[in-house]
Amino acid sequence: MSESRPVTETDLHAYADGLLDEAGRARVESHLARDPEAARLVADWQAQNDSLRDAFAAHAAARPSDIALVAGRPAVAKPAAPRLALAAAAMLLFVLGGLAGHFGPMLLEKTPAVTAMDALPREARNAYLVYAGEVRHPVEVFADQEAHLARWLGKRLAIDDLKVPDLTAIGFRLVGGRLLPVTDKPGALFMYEDEAGRRVTVLVARNGENRTTSFRFAAANGVETFYWIDGDLGYAVTGDISRERLQQIAEECYRQFPT
Repeated sequence: MSESRPVTETDLHAYADGLLDEAGRARVESHLARDPEAARLVADWQAQNDSLRDAFAAHAAARPSDIALVAGRPAVAKPAAPRLALAAAAMLLFVLGGLAGHFGPMLLEKTPAVTAMDALPREARNAYLVYAGEVRHPVEVFADQEAHLARWLGKRLAIDDLKVPDLTAIGFRLVGGRLLPVTDKPGALFMYEDEAGRRVTVLVARNGENRTTSFRFAAANGVETFYWIDGDLGYAVTGDISRERLQQIAEECYRQFPT
C-alpha cells in the first residue's frame, strides 16, 4: 500500500524527537523498514538526543514556577512579577547557552567516529533484515544473469574482477544481487538460499580505512554476521542460521573473493 504523502527529512526529525502522533509514527516506521539509509540516520539522531539529555541531566532541576516564568506569567500575583518573569526567562536562556557552550565540545569529543569496521556488521544486518524476507523482489538482478550482475556491481564498486561466490558445494544456490548504499558509498549484496528456503546475504563494501583484519563476529536479535576487511574492501556474511554454518560460508567466500 503506498504512503499518502512522501516522508520528508522534517518527518524523520520529528520521529526521532518523538513529536509525531500514532499515525505519523506508523507512516515513518513503514518508510524506515524500506529505507535502511534513512533508518541509520534516524538511529544516529536518536543516539545524539540521548547523549544530550545525559549530558545535561545533572542540571535539569525543575521548579514549579519555571513554566510560569518562561510563559511570562507571574508565579505570584504582584505588580512587579511580569518584569521579574522576563528577567528570569532571559537568565534561564543565558545559563542554558553557557552550559551548551561548556559541555557541547566535551560531548562531541567523547563521541567516537563510526569507523568502516564498526559500521559493516550493522549495515550487513540491516540489508539482510530488509531484503531476505522479500518474496517477489529480493534482488535487482537474478541468478540467471550472473555474469551481468558481476560486471554491473564490479563497475559500481570499481572492482575489475569482482566474483560472485559459488556456494553450491556447501548447499546454497545464488538467488541474485543488488546495489545498495553502505556508509554513503556503493555496496554490493549477493543473496543465497538453501533447499529449506533459508537465506544468507554476502555484502561487499568499500573500506576507507585501508586495513586488513581477521574474521570477526557480531550478533543481534537472532541474526548473526561474520565480517572482515581485506585492504580496500570489507565483506560481511549474514544469516539466521547456526554460527558454525555461517562461518563455513564466510570462509568459502574469503577463498573466492579477490585479494
